[in-house]
Amino acid sequence: MKNGVGFVIGCFKERTKVVEELAARKEGFRDLCDDFLTAHDEKLRWEGSSSPERDERIAEYQELIDSMRIEIEQALDRSAVVPLRPPRR
Repeated sequence: MKNGVGFVIGCFKERTKVVEELAARKEGFRDLCDDFLTAHDEKLRWEGSSSPERDERIAEYQELIDSMRIEIEQALDRSAVVPLRPPRR
């Protein structure tokens, strides 16, 4: 299995620097990236399945992926915000 942070960078190429910086600082974000990759891999596995519950599992994983994508985007947005400092006196 490849690294979740690397996978997220591939999904958010235009935000590579922010992903790298956030991953370096936040273990929870790295875990989210790993979970995002796992969900993606599991969805692909189910897409190749002939099991009767195939379509249901694919839909469940897609919903999970969509939810985690939003969570990742929000984390990146929060991380990219630079707090304003009060003016020097």
